[in-house]
Amino acid sequence: MAVVGHKKLPYPAIVGGHICLDVIPTLYDRQSSGMEDIIVPGKLVDIGPAVLATGGAVSNTGLALNRLGMPAQLMGKVGDDWFGSAIIDIIRKQDASLAEGMIVAPGEASSYTIVINPPGVDRTFLHCTGANDTFGTDDLKSELLQEAGLFHFGYPPLMQKMYADGGAELETMMAEAKSAGVTTSLDLAKPDPASAAGQADWQSILRRTLPHVDIFLPSFEEVLFMLKRELYDRLEQEHQTADLLPYADAELLRDIAEQLLGMGAAVVVLKLGEYGLYMRTTSDIQRLERAGKYRPADPQAWADRELYAPCFKVKVAGTTGAGDCTIAGFLSGWMQGLPPEAALIGAVAVGACNVEQPDATSGVQPWETVQERVAAGWQQHPPKNALAAFRQLPAAGASVWQGPADCRKGNDH
Repeated sequence: MAVVGHKKLPYPAIVGGHICLDVIPTLYDRQSSGMEDIIVPGKLVDIGPAVLATGGAVSNTGLALNRLGMPAQLMGKVGDDWFGSAIIDIIRKQDASLAEGMIVAPGEASSYTIVINPPGVDRTFLHCTGANDTFGTDDLKSELLQEAGLFHFGYPPLMQKMYADGGAELETMMAEAKSAGVTTSLDLAKPDPASAAGQADWQSILRRTLPHVDIFLPSFEEVLFMLKRELYDRLEQEHQTADLLPYADAELLRDIAEQLLGMGAAVVVLKLGEYGLYMRTTSDIQRLERAGKYRPADPQAWADRELYAPCFKVKVAGTTGAGDCTIAGFLSGWMQGLPPEAALIGAVAVGACNVEQPDATSGVQPWETVQERVAAGWQQHPPKNALAAFRQLPAAGASVWQGPADCRKGNDH
């Protein structure tokens, strides 16, 4: 039983889904004008040592939960090769118990990514999905699920079995986790539009999966791509950019969130990158009461909420893993039974700590340290302009903004 501050948490969180080994060569600044100066047939390029790190939702969210002081176990799938051994060794170096739920598949290749990151040039990723593609319901360790209080699954669009056959395996897996009595949580990733995952019918997949998901935490751009593809393509073409966060106004956020709630999720949290987090929750008290072992002690406080939390001000060193660590912050608040305002503030605070370091998780501090920083008057960015109609609501040493839907319901919590 883990102790966070003075609060004992009776059940661990299991983090399943995509995991890989990132191989990051050190590339020197030779004033190259682009990738074409490095990737040249027949050319020998002098580089420095490689950094090895684990990547993917399992590693980023799982290790962040552990660093926050939450009880956690990782349930990713690797092969019985050297890369798989390296992934498990890296995890064990942080905490040996984290790796007890890892799955080793004989004869399969472990997932890895070669990150080519020249100075001053956008990164290129060479990725092998490996054993992630065969992850399925049969890989779940039922004895661990029975002992857990929360099951979080990340990046199904990067795992072939999860979107094949109309998402049947993803639905079955989340339903099995739900039947074990845990709180279920799901995150996404945006697939390559030209890939099989990008061509999958994600509206249908989400419609069959979300009734088994208590907390859904995708990014705005991911769900815009999946639910409103025509709008996504039009905005991308009109503005000649893949960064569509500036066009996430209150009406569109509410429309997307309520569509997802209508599909069955109890809590929808949309990640808005540098702009923070938007949350909309079900008005169905009974649905919240069915949200597993870590269901809210006060479901009324979580019912029919519309809240927004902007990010905290920091000097950004890197954004790797920022969304995954933000999710870890939100799940930490949820597991501790915090009210929604405090859970959102904790989430954006953890995400802000993450981006102060260039790697995926080393910036994350224990939960108490993060809360002390918030309580000491850590400044937030002003709210996103498109959410100006929201009302400021002081809470937990910082502020969240209350949406019009929340205000109409009289939710002055």
